[in-house]
Amino acid sequence: MKHIKKIRLLPLLFLGLIAGLIVLQVFNEPIEQKPAATGHLRNVPQAVSLILERSCYNCHSDAQQLSFIDKLAPISWIVNKDIKKAREVMNFSEWDKLSDAEQKGKFYAIYNMVHAGKMPLPSYALTHPEAKLSATEVETIKQFALSLSERDRFIPAHTAAGTVRAIGTTGAARPAAPVSPNGIPYNADFKNWKVIGMSTLIDNTIRVIYGNDIAVKAIAEENFHPWPEGSAVAKAVFKQSRKANGDIVPGDFVNMQYMVKQGKVYTETEGWGFAKFNGQDLKPTGKTALFAQQSCISCHRQLAESTGYLFNVPPKVNSKKLIENYLKTVQHEKDLITTAIQ
Repeated sequence: MKHIKKIRLLPLLFLGLIAGLIVLQVFNEPIEQKPAATGHLRNVPQAVSLILERSCYNCHSDAQQLSFIDKLAPISWIVNKDIKKAREVMNFSEWDKLSDAEQKGKFYAIYNMVHAGKMPLPSYALTHPEAKLSATEVETIKQFALSLSERDRFIPAHTAAGTVRAIGTTGAARPAAPVSPNGIPYNADFKNWKVIGMSTLIDNTIRVIYGNDIAVKAIAEENFHPWPEGSAVAKAVFKQSRKANGDIVPGDFVNMQYMVKQGKVYTETEGWGFAKFNGQDLKPTGKTALFAQQSCISCHRQLAESTGYLFNVPPKVNSKKLIENYLKTVQHEKDLITTAIQ
């Protein structure tokens, strides 16, 4: 008898589920749609543009080709949230509004994501197999990214010394330190921090990474899940310069990048505040405080989650002594940079 009652309840449960889904649709707000981007992307080869259109535009543009399921609440709530976040990071419908330098920076980020297999999102590619990139397509994107870096080839070695010094004090009075739109000021004290690493990218830059005392201690103790409050990292970016003997050394100054850990302040960017100061005049990046949400954190979330959203953390080891030896290995580079920027 109980078994029969349970069978009779199944249609009622099914009807209740259907009724619930219908009610949810009342609260379903479709994501705003705009005319699709027309034509191929400016400064991007047609072959690359076509790959991006097929694989990326459904989230990273103003027009989506959503399935019936994608439009049903509660699934639509997740889809709409993902699309809004994707548009904030990269909206190809607004590509032509970006400067050439901004387009180049965005494309380096695109290359990093597809090269690491982080884009398209694995969960999205699972339900949208047409968005998956083949090895050939990834190679096409890679070659275009490499062509961008070729435009920024090594600068002549004889120009390096004078230009690098421009980011430090020269004896003349300097104006007040510039401030990022999110309130982070340029901090010249980074020169007194400890060098924690170096890196190079396909844009032919050398990056010297400094950490304050809190960050250095966290690295030594492998305590970066999460990083302690007050941790700060500075990254000095230079063009590569080739000396007569073939050595590659820092050349023209490009920008200074900061990450500051203040969890209660920067809740939208995993507790990290980002800032970037460009060129000889240290011009801050970003028109509003939202620039980090719209640009910086997306790559850090996808590519550096395992190290607390910070790139270039010394490799995990099982001994504090090995960490100390690593730091000593790169510390001598500090003398070169400090001498150049004082």
